[in-house]
Amino acid sequence: MAFDNIRLEKGLYTTGKSFTQALEELDPSENYVGTSLEGLDAYERQLKRFDIKVSGVNSDPVAKFFATTDSAALFPEYVSRAVHLGIENGYSANDIVATTTQIDSLDYRSIFCEDMDFTLQEVEEGATLPELTISLNDKLTELKKHGRMLVASYEAIKYQKLDLFTTMLKKIGDSIAASEFEQAVVAISKSDLPIQNFEMQGDAITYNQLIQFWASFLPYKLNTVVASKTMLTNILCIPEISDSLKGNELISSGNLISPLGINFFCYGRDEDNVMVGIDKNYALEKVQAGGIITEFDKLIDRQLERATISTIVGFSVLYEDAIKTVIMGGN
Repeated sequence: MAFDNIRLEKGLYTTGKSFTQALEELDPSENYVGTSLEGLDAYERQLKRFDIKVSGVNSDPVAKFFATTDSAALFPEYVSRAVHLGIENGYSANDIVATTTQIDSLDYRSIFCEDMDFTLQEVEEGATLPELTISLNDKLTELKKHGRMLVASYEAIKYQKLDLFTTMLKKIGDSIAASEFEQAVVAISKSDLPIQNFEMQGDAITYNQLIQFWASFLPYKLNTVVASKTMLTNILCIPEISDSLKGNELISSGNLISPLGINFFCYGRDEDNVMVGIDKNYALEKVQAGGIITEFDKLIDRQLERATISTIVGFSVLYEDAIKTVIMGGN
């Protein structure tokens, strides 16, 4: 079936798959290898079919989506993609998780390793190898919904350029990402992990203390730190980090990466002098029930007033030794 003959309807949002996945089954991208449409996914080919430009100075107005009944069915996917851009742009839970598990229900139990000793020792010939026991977690992963309600009349936005409207939707995604990030940090704090205490010399953490914290992770690697605003400010003022040469990555890209290769993230709630160290390769599992959820029927019917955009996610601690919390105390 050619991409310009596909009938687009609400039913493509109720297949149990994403809208793009449903389209791909009807119009596989592999059929376009070697053509001018190679590199576009099934949704992007539909945008081309209806000549809808969603970005750039020459982007179309919102009303272009509603020129036909078929093209209107593309609007919820456009909203989802714009929100997803916002989620990926800022601090995201994806920056601190080891893996993401997609589920199709609201009940989920993760797995965990009962024996945390991963030290490999020489085994004599014929001897039994050490066992590593993996079990089902006895607690359900707590899932929470994060989202915003889109409140705007169609009349108010129909002549606005899609590039501008995308910016508004990206901010919704940014807000969802911040909520998910906070949920991930809370999941860590609820895990009853041991807390280390360092005494501050003066009013701030020292580079030597940061190195001690880094060394305490072995055999894991301290590659991610989530810190309160107070703590993060102190860390960035450490001479070895603020030095213009060692801070080159921050200057050139804005990424907060220390000379030890640690990525720093600021935790929104400012708990004084608290930081959490993570080996992001092993610490957390993100559980996601579906992708970005939109009230597609309202969006297709131009009933934008009070149409919700949301995600449902949860977080499970995988290896407790891959997470350490520090509270800096006074002298």
